[in-house]
Amino acid sequence: MKLGLSTPVVMQHPGEFSPWEATAGPDELALIAEAADRLGFHHLTCAEHTGIPAAAAAVRGTVYWDPLATLSFLAAVTRRIRLVTAVVVLPYHHPVALAKSYGTLDRLSGGRVVLGVGVGSLTEEFELLGAQFDGRGAAADRDIATLRAAWGQPVVDGFAIEPHAITTDLAVWVGGRTRRSLRRAVELGTGWMPFGLSPDVIAEFLAQRQLPANFDVILSPGVPLDPRGEPDTARDRLGRLRDVGATIANCSVAARDAEHFCEQLEALQKIGEDL
Repeated sequence: MKLGLSTPVVMQHPGEFSPWEATAGPDELALIAEAADRLGFHHLTCAEHTGIPAAAAAVRGTVYWDPLATLSFLAAVTRRIRLVTAVVVLPYHHPVALAKSYGTLDRLSGGRVVLGVGVGSLTEEFELLGAQFDGRGAAADRDIATLRAAWGQPVVDGFAIEPHAITTDLAVWVGGRTRRSLRRAVELGTGWMPFGLSPDVIAEFLAQRQLPANFDVILSPGVPLDPRGEPDTARDRLGRLRDVGATIANCSVAARDAEHFCEQLEALQKIGEDL
């Protein structure tokens, strides 16, 4: 099982981020990305929200760095680690526009882009952006197919798309918390990245599907790990994900500051060698 990193600072969900992240910026982000890259972590992530209703801030938080800008910055300070949208909300974008913008990032990063995609759930944000909320599931199915067909192609529907991704082989991880999201991932994507589900529920969902070869299941421990302070607990949580069927763990760690975060990554990497 590979270990990836839920990037700190760029998404500050209530109860899931450390106090130092509130005032951190590009220097701390670059330090952590460089450490994760050097240690061989699989990926870094960035989520997408344009705006959060003030009334929902206590539940959803308000800090969501833009994924295209953020992952482009991370691409410039790293060399090997993959760059994952977790997730980009499909109804907010035209699929060919995604192929162009993230295809450019793929070119800049040397082919390291993974598109995590979702259908979205925040109705107020749909209204803000003029996006269609009703029927978004069926629309997402069509958009994933269009996006994968356009990825890496120099000409799409008679339009030249330059630059474009390095290859036509796009990794698409489908986010969600329903059986339909898993169905969408199996039929249209290359991986499933659920959230808000217990390991037992995930195991139940997976048992009902025949997964394709080389299909990734990306699971999160659910809480920040403390691999230096509580290595056995971290090992047990990751082992549970592996036993459920995870091929990749999307991890976060508890830390006092960016330097301590990097120390935690070193300890986590050692634990990961045994998984």
